[in-house]
Amino acid sequence: MDYRFTDLLPEDFTDEALRDDVRRGLAATPKSLPPKWFYDKTGSELFEEITRLPEYYPTRSERAILMRDASAIAGRSGARHLVELGSGSAEKATILLAPLLGDETVYTAVDVSESALRGAAADLLVTYPGLRVEAVRADFEQHLTQVLRDGRDRKLVAFLGGTIGNLTPHQRGGFLRAVREGLGEGDSFLLGADLVKSPAELVPAYDDAAGVTAAFDLNLLQVLNDRLGADFDARAFEHRAVWNGEQEWIEMRLRARDDLVVRFGHLDLTVAFARGEELRTEISAKFTRARLENELGQQGFGNDGWWTDPDGRFSLSLWRPV
Repeated sequence: MDYRFTDLLPEDFTDEALRDDVRRGLAATPKSLPPKWFYDKTGSELFEEITRLPEYYPTRSERAILMRDASAIAGRSGARHLVELGSGSAEKATILLAPLLGDETVYTAVDVSESALRGAAADLLVTYPGLRVEAVRADFEQHLTQVLRDGRDRKLVAFLGGTIGNLTPHQRGGFLRAVREGLGEGDSFLLGADLVKSPAELVPAYDDAAGVTAAFDLNLLQVLNDRLGADFDARAFEHRAVWNGEQEWIEMRLRARDDLVVRFGHLDLTVAFARGEELRTEISAKFTRARLENELGQQGFGNDGWWTDPDGRFSLSLWRPV
């Protein structure tokens, strides 16, 4: 059996989106870029290394929950169709699909990377030969309604990895509203969210002793050099991870070591940095159960299951339309 591939994005989607984010984000005060641009080949390899670091608990913690509770989650959802947003390698879906598997089980992977989608789909069909696999290249912030409007009953829409924390509160509200609108009776939403804990534990997860996260953060500058003809010198910046207690999120930032000017050859754009000025490259919000219940409740969800790892660091939660 083969998989079905659907492409909802124009050929130049990622290039145009990057240009727009750079023009808008580097003209703002303070400067910022979304974290999705970290992941060129080097960035993806560095992130895989990060997930194995002793300080970085989220990937291990979420996997522990899935390994222990996938059957309970699958049974509670009653789903026969798993839709994973930001599916990547589909490693987590492989765990979650085992108890969902049946004669009519469908897995829909949604991601912006065609290579990741095709690789994951091919691997899944080796693991589960009878599975029906659909790979959809889409931006879930733009195409969520289209992706979820498929007419099938008993969907389980999964958004894992704590990626919900990379969205601002305004973005989260719009995203959750779109998910809610895409769910029908009997459907459910599985959310992976990192939990609030001591900054003494949080900050090292984003600024490890070996400097891998710093290299990951600084590699963003090389992405901009390669794709937009910029002339960043990574040695002119330093990586920082800061806990914002008011917003309850970690911020990753690149701080200019001195006054400098960066030119973007492909954009006819010049950007000045003052000494000490910072470019925010990621937010990673942390949650409490009460905060999640409040935010999802405002968008029409009711909680139908809550699971954490043994140390209570990370959560998986199941939500139903109400």
